[in-house]
Amino acid sequence: MAPTRWRRSTHVWVGVVVLLLVAVVVAVAAVATSRGSTAAEPTVTVAPRPSPATAAPAVTELADSAPAPTAAGLAAVLAPLVANPDLGVFTGRVADARTGTQLWAQGAGTPMQPASTNKVLTAAAALLTLDRDARLTTTVVAPDQTASPGVVVLVGGGDPTLSAAPKNVDPWYRGAARISDLADQVRTSGVAPKVVQVDATAYSGPTLAPGWDPLDIDGGDIAPMEAVMLDGGRTQPVSVDSARSTTPALDAGRALAVALGLNPATVTLRTSPVQGRQVAAVQSPPLIERLRQMMSESDNVMAESTGREVAAAVGTPQSFTGGVSAVLGQLAKAGVDTGGATLQDSSGLSVDDRLTAETLDEVVSAAAANTTLDDHDLRPLVDLLPIAGGSGTLSNRFTDTDAGRDALGLLRAKTGSLTGTNALAGFVTDDSGRVLTFSLISNDAGPTGRTAIDAVAAALRSCGCNR
Repeated sequence: MAPTRWRRSTHVWVGVVVLLLVAVVVAVAAVATSRGSTAAEPTVTVAPRPSPATAAPAVTELADSAPAPTAAGLAAVLAPLVANPDLGVFTGRVADARTGTQLWAQGAGTPMQPASTNKVLTAAAALLTLDRDARLTTTVVAPDQTASPGVVVLVGGGDPTLSAAPKNVDPWYRGAARISDLADQVRTSGVAPKVVQVDATAYSGPTLAPGWDPLDIDGGDIAPMEAVMLDGGRTQPVSVDSARSTTPALDAGRALAVALGLNPATVTLRTSPVQGRQVAAVQSPPLIERLRQMMSESDNVMAESTGREVAAAVGTPQSFTGGVSAVLGQLAKAGVDTGGATLQDSSGLSVDDRLTAETLDEVVSAAAANTTLDDHDLRPLVDLLPIAGGSGTLSNRFTDTDAGRDALGLLRAKTGSLTGTNALAGFVTDDSGRVLTFSLISNDAGPTGRTAIDAVAAALRSCGCNR
């Protein structure tokens, strides 16, 4: 009986479904007939698919015909801004990048404390002197193993980027070699290391410059300058808040000892250069990459090592005085007026540094105009400067006023900041399409000194001074 009921039930449901389908068809036909009896169905036209969009990014050259600001117009716009008492003692210079013509100046020949705008000179001297692909080499040397069995010596070549970061962690400096790379090479060299020594004799003279505050080591701004160090002397390889080491060369040797499975407490510093067989070597990133990070982050250790790199190239001692002499000498040789410069270092950290706005602007002008100095062009310097509101030490500036926001992305400059000192050296494209270079230095500044100097620079963007 159950199968018979199941089949009847199935027939009933099939009959119901058929009736419902018939009803739907009749209803649809009725609607269609009704519509057809009143009006014709409108014709729908589908527009053709548009062509795919194509991107064509390009750098458009500024027209040489863009009018330059007039000296009178520029002076009128800047007068109330440079009168801000929070600028303290203020000097500056503005020039037309294309012609080099000075358009405005105030005390431009007066030596002032430049802070980190001093790095503009260091970077320029490096570009004038060194190959942009130049690398610094750190080696491990094995002395005569009969006389010194098991001794390996870490030899510094002035590379501050060598890193203690583990292999699975990005180092502080992009493209840096690691102390573990050296250890790996030593292990496969055939030498059985028992003790590590450090040769940092490539650098000479004091490790701290006159006018440096030793407290800046704990503050993370500087390390004693020694020919071998890890992560710029940072005690924490990849931490932005890291303090610096007071013994960077010794720390590097201890890190190598640990990587080789040796007792770091036995590491010593040599007092004379080592002779022997090279058993390991690593290299720094190329110069242009090191300069980019130096300028973007205003890295003092990198600037000091770069000054010494220039010194080595021209045959002067790799010291503070040798670096300063080499940097200023190369710039003077290229035709830059460095007469007002009295520098103690290559970074601008010393409170005893003095530099004129005129010297700074001459260097920036040569870069912006692509002027050839001593058979070298400084054009790469343009790309090394931080961008207003976009990169490096300018990433969070020029964002809080209408005038400042108008300069975002169109102003590039090296910053300088010490207690009571604010400085900017760079260039900006004004609202007519003319490129202006500028150097601005404020000493004994008040509490709003930084925003006050930014206001002066931002005014160059939209002053309308050519009208």
